[in-house]
Order: sequence, then C-alpha cells, then structure tokens
Amino acid sequence: MTSLLSRFGATSLTARVALGVTFLLTFGGIIVSIAAFAYGREAARSAYDRLLVGAANDIASAITVVDGNPVLELPHSAFELLALAPDDRIGYRIVGPNGQTLTGYDEIALPAGLARYNDVFFDSAFFGEAARYVVVSRRFAERTWSGTVRVVVGQTLKARDAMAVDITRKALYVLAASGLAMMLLAVLVVRAVFNPLKRIAGGLAERDPHDLTPLDTDVPRETAMMIQALNAFMGRLDRQMDSMRHLISDTAHQLRTPVAALRAQADLFTDEEDPERKDRIVERIQTRSASLGRLLDQMLSQALVIHRGDSVRREKIDLRDVVLDVFEEGDHAVLRPDVSVVPQLADQPVHVLADTTSLQEAVKNLLSNALKYGRTPVRIGATTENGVASIWVEDDGGGPDPEILSALGTRFNQSGLSRQNSSGLGLAIAHAVARSFEGQLVLETRGDRTFRAALCFPEIKAEAA
Repeated sequence: MTSLLSRFGATSLTARVALGVTFLLTFGGIIVSIAAFAYGREAARSAYDRLLVGAANDIASAITVVDGNPVLELPHSAFELLALAPDDRIGYRIVGPNGQTLTGYDEIALPAGLARYNDVFFDSAFFGEAARYVVVSRRFAERTWSGTVRVVVGQTLKARDAMAVDITRKALYVLAASGLAMMLLAVLVVRAVFNPLKRIAGGLAERDPHDLTPLDTDVPRETAMMIQALNAFMGRLDRQMDSMRHLISDTAHQLRTPVAALRAQADLFTDEEDPERKDRIVERIQTRSASLGRLLDQMLSQALVIHRGDSVRREKIDLRDVVLDVFEEGDHAVLRPDVSVVPQLADQPVHVLADTTSLQEAVKNLLSNALKYGRTPVRIGATTENGVASIWVEDDGGGPDPEILSALGTRFNQSGLSRQNSSGLGLAIAHAVARSFEGQLVLETRGDRTFRAALCFPEIKAEAA
C-alpha cells in the first residue's frame, strides 16, 4: 500500500489521500458486502419461513376426520401467501401416523429423527432445485380415528436469494454514496488543512533574500513542528551569515592598520640608505609580519569555532582528553620554551556535550595568553565541582587589564589589541566557544596572584551519558 501511494501520488497529497480513502472503501466495501449478503439471506429466510409456517398451519387446520378417515380440502389462502414469490415452485405432503402419504408429493422425504410435534424447518431438494421446508404436526384424538398428521410445505429459494441480493445491492448503494461523500470531504479537508502552508509559501516567496526572521507559528499543531524546524534552520543560517559578515568586517578593520604599517616600513626601507637603519626597518617588518600572522590565525580560529558551534553535532567529550591533546601538541614549547606547563587532571572522567575541535582552539588561545602575559609555572587542567565541569588555564600573573575584561565578548577590542598583541581576541574566541555549548568563560584571580581562565559547562553524569 505504501509503495502504491508513493508511485501514484508522489506529487499530490490530495491524490494520495484520495487513493488511500478509495483503498479503505474498497476493502470496507468487500466486508460490508459479505455482511450485507449474510444479513439479507437471514432476513429473507426469516420472512419466507413465516409464510411457510402460515401456509402449513392453514393446511393443517383444514384437515378433518370423516367416517374414520382424515380428509383435506386444500385452502386457497395457504397458497395465496406463498404466491408472493411467483417464480418459486411450491410443494406439500400430508403424512399420516404410519408415515403413509395422505396427499401431496411422495418425493418430499422427511429427514430422520425429526421431532414429532414442534414446527421444524429443513433444507432439501424439490425436483432438482434447492428448497426450504417446514413440518407442522396436528394430533387427532377422536372415537373413530386418532393419531398425528404432519403437514410438510416447501418452497424453492429463488425469491429468498433475490431478496438477499436486493438488500446487498441497496447496502452497496448507500456505501458508494457515503464513500463518494467521504472522498470529497477528504479532499476539501486536505486543502483546508494545507492553506496555512500556502500562506507560508507565499510569504517566503515575497520575502527579501536577506530576511531570515522567524516565520509566524500561528499554524495548526500538526504543522507547527515543521515551522519550528524551519525557523531553527533559518536561525542557524542567519547566525552563519552574520558570522561571515562580521568576519569580513573584522578582517578589514583589523588588517587595515598593520598592512598600512608594513607598507610604510617598506617605503622607508626603499628610501633608506643607512645600512644600520635598514636592518632595524627589516626587524620591524618581521615583527609586524609575525604579529599579523598571529592575528590572522586568531581571526580564522574565531570564525571556525563560531561556525562549528552552530553546524557540528555535539558529542560526549572527556575534558581530560582535550587537555592531553593540547599539551601533547607541544605548541607551548615553541612559543615559550622557557615557561613550564604542567597538566593537572581529575581522577574521574569530566564529561560534557561539546565539540572537541572548538574546545581545543579555545584552550590553545587561553594557553597562548597565559604564556605571553602570565608568569611561570602555567597549569592546564580539567576538573569538576558541584556539577560544573571546567577546563582551565592558570598562571601566577595578574591577568589581562580590566578594560579588556570589560570588553569580553565583543567583536574586537581595539585598545587591547593594539597594546597587548591580540590577547583580547583570544578571550573573545574562548567566550564564543563557551556560549556555543551553553557554558561560560570565567576569569578570576585565586589567591594573591594566581589568575585562572576557565571554560565551564554543565557536567554530563556517567549514567546519563
């Protein structure tokens, strides 16, 4: 049935509903036909059995005893009742106490074990045709003659079968009429139900291509889930487009000054004739180029984590594995070989729902800030406390300047970037990762000088994971 629906009505839901209703009506029609025919046969049998009983009783009441012998004058009223079925043949037999035929057709045989006095029905043949018989008994107790006389009256079944077929046909007429009405009603209901979708489709067609605001959710409950999913998709798309616009804007904003400085230094190098000053210019060009490279890496890292926060499926992650991955990559040994980095891990797994790559980018930026602006030793770890799982980096320095902390989460921090070589952007990356996975970036001073930057998330219990 499913494959038939998919082939027949692949482009029209109305056609699919109509085909489904037709199938149900056909299947139901077969069942109703069988039930109607069975009911018709029973109704016809009951009606014509009453006629047989009436005719047999009329014949039995007309039997009299004359000179010690039963005498019968067939009453016309008995056969007038049976004449209501003009196409059927009628037969009768009057059976005496000893089983002899007093009158009628000897060919009508009584079944063995027939009750003696109760009205009894049985089916047999009448000259090669199926027939229905009734036996009515009348007992005589007179001086000249006594005994039981049985009156057997039968009729063929043409009228009964015709009545059953007529009842079945009329039932099917009613079924067909009601089925047609149901199909029309189903088509109207389907079209009415999908009118909201037509309005939504029209509204989407008229929208500006950049308009990704949520659709109106005032729709039937059955279609609300689809609208909610569509709104969620447009929300993710809007965030992706917004991230792209911000990346382009931030790139233009952040690169304008260092590129201009590099160009100016290059112009100075071209016009400079003093070898010593040329060496200093080359040194400044190298420094600014390295700074520009780090800035580009951080901006691409920020775009990466924002993108993955909306598009990558979240998985159960042990934060201790993230710490070990960052530590074993050994970037800290290249940036600051003179600074000791110590991993500190909890004894039990620290599970969260997040993305490994995004967390690694965030932790690398926090570790880079600690190596540049903190004091040795630098510690990196993953712990859990009061249902909160955290992955953190701490050092013995005082942490970023207060103005950088106050600008945390903004698209860029111009003053902090210019003075502290993009440390503010590294914190913004960590902040974006934390927010993407329902967590938060916590910056705090512990003790006198220990500063910790931690990404905190709801812990996933082992039995729930």
